[in-house]
Amino acid sequence: MNITVDLTGVRIQTERLVLRPFNEEDLEDFYEYAKVPGVGERAGWIHHSSREESRGILDMFIREKRTFAIECRGKVIGSLGVDNYDEEEFPEFAGEKAAEIGYVLSGEYWGQGLMSEAVKAVIRYLWDHTDLEVLLCSHYDWNTQSCRVQEKCGFVPHRNYTGKTRYGTEEPSEMRILRRPF
Repeated sequence: MNITVDLTGVRIQTERLVLRPFNEEDLEDFYEYAKVPGVGERAGWIHHSSREESRGILDMFIREKRTFAIECRGKVIGSLGVDNYDEEEFPEFAGEKAAEIGYVLSGEYWGQGLMSEAVKAVIRYLWDHTDLEVLLCSHYDWNTQSCRVQEKCGFVPHRNYTGKTRYGTEEPSEMRILRRPF
């Protein structure tokens, strides 16, 4: 079953990154990476066509309190959200406290291990500060970079399914899981 994680006031520092809630001042950095074709599509959304579109999503991030801004050297370069998973698609987790993470990173920063660093830090935070038992994370079959991040962070294959994008397509996908170490 889904549990809601509130990230209000949470700040996580890693060797190279700061993960923190988004704020209004992040709009330009957010729009800069969200408007690039191919970045959002890897996470299931179409790249942004305007600042106004980015502002609406930024406002949602702030309001819902479930998404970290990923900051590197004072610049927001991505996001990492702790969201509800699809309970209808994955009823097998009904008896466990679960959530799903999703992430996106500016293409300028791909291949540097930054997303793995961010995901590992958030996993540590979730195990230490919530009662989550299972963390889910999926990727489209063609998104081998996201699959590699999940492998590096200890997620193991759970099952294949058809993932739905926010732009109305369906993509062959794999759900991976990570169980709380007891």
